[in-house]
Amino acid sequence: MRSLVAKAVGSVLGVGYLPFASGTFGSLVAALAYLFIPALTQLQWLLPLIVASSLLGVWAGGVMEEAYGEDPSAAVIDELAGQWVALVALPASPLAVLLSFLLFRLYDIWKPGLVDRAQSLPGGWGIMTDDLLAGLLANFSVRLLLLVLPFFS
Repeated sequence: MRSLVAKAVGSVLGVGYLPFASGTFGSLVAALAYLFIPALTQLQWLLPLIVASSLLGVWAGGVMEEAYGEDPSAAVIDELAGQWVALVALPASPLAVLLSFLLFRLYDIWKPGLVDRAQSLPGGWGIMTDDLLAGLLANFSVRLLLLVLPFFS
């Protein structure tokens, strides 16, 4: 039962079991939820969801590693939480959400500096932490882009 619940939670209800680009689809779920569920743009809803998904992700990711090996591709709760971090306090405009999605995926795949080192944390902590840091980088990057974009219009 423990393994079944961990797989459901860690895979974001099966999204992680898609045959290709499961991480991208995990991020897409979070981005679309932010865009189409207005409550998620409010910090009093989004921040507790980030904390809850992160803590659940540490647990589920650890259990999924026992079943599938290190950092299994089916575990996409880290992309969900990381994408939400990338969206914190950004406008729910299509441009901001698209930039956040693209930059989060870039940093999650590229794993610059500290993001890469965070993967070496044990178990579910490594699975979650690198994506949360990638989300922070993406959030800051989008804020900078949104500041300079008006100068180009």
